[in-house]
Amino acid sequence: MISPTAERQLDSFHPSVTQRIISKLDSIRVNPHLRVKRLSGSPFYTLRIGDYRAILDIQINVWRILVVDVGHRKNVYAGGR
Repeated sequence: MISPTAERQLDSFHPSVTQRIISKLDSIRVNPHLRVKRLSGSPFYTLRIGDYRAILDIQINVWRILVVDVGHRKNVYAGGR
C-alpha cells in the first residue's frame, strides 16, 4: 500500500526513478526485514534505494507494508519521524 502523500511524491519524480523505487518495494514483499532498517526512536523503517529512501510502516500481524513517505535522502527524514 502507498499513502496518498507517498503517491504524490512518486508522481513528482522522473519516471526512471519512480520505476526503480517501485521495483525495490516489490522486492521486499516476501521478507521486508532483510533489507530495511528501523528508524531510531520511531515505529517506522527505512528502505534505501540509491540516493532515495522509502519510509515504511511494516505491520506483520496483518501482512501489510505501508509506504508512508518517499524522497531524496537529504529531505525525507525532515518530516520529524
